[in-house]
Order: sequence, then C-alpha cells, then structure tokens
Amino acid sequence: MAPPKAQNIDEYISNAPEALRERLFQLHDCIAAVAPAAEQGIKWRMPAYTTKRILVTWAAFKKHIGFYPTPSVVAAFANELKPYKTAEGSVQFPHGQELPLHLISKMTRLRVKECEEEDAKWKV
Repeated sequence: MAPPKAQNIDEYISNAPEALRERLFQLHDCIAAVAPAAEQGIKWRMPAYTTKRILVTWAAFKKHIGFYPTPSVVAAFANELKPYKTAEGSVQFPHGQELPLHLISKMTRLRVKECEEEDAKWKV
C-alpha cells in the first residue's frame, strides 16, 4: 500500500519508513540552509524547493534517494558525481552510504545561482 499523499515536506518525511527519516531530514535541512528563501512544498508527490522557478526536488525510494536538480547542474558536477548513478537531471544516493551533504549543498547553490542570474528552467 502506498503511503498517503503528503501535503508538506515534514509530512512526506513522517510518512517515510522510520529507518530513512533522519537521512531525509538531513537532506531537507541541507537544501533549506543553502536556499533559505525558497518556498517548500510538494510537487509531483515529491518535496520541492522553489523561488520563481523550481530549484530542486527529491524523493525517497526503497534503495536510494533520488535528487533532481537540472541537467545543467548534474553536468557541472559530473566528476564529483562519478560514484553515483546519474541520468539527465537526476542523481541516486544509495541508502547505506553517507549522504554527500557538501556536494548536495554545492549543487543546490548552483541551482539558486542559475535561477537568480539566468532565470533557468522549470517554471513553478
């Protein structure tokens, strides 16, 4: 049975398996610290952080956390992301490994910069 649809990020994390919650709060706190002015909500049933554009989203899965900045951000950090499974605009952070919070901060910071300077991608 799928968890109930969350109305906000705290509810999303509370609905996640207990073993993942601390990890999800770490990710949430990391993103919120880099983008304190971002609105926080749920889009496409995933936690999302927005300004005039969507900055990043993420979702918890059975074996990993999917982190979704944009293709340009994933490309900019291609070397640092080599240990992780990536696709255009997404990164998988496996459970059982420490979250690379410093790298997530840098990716989120670049996404904020893209939105401020270039009005880049993903309309809200």
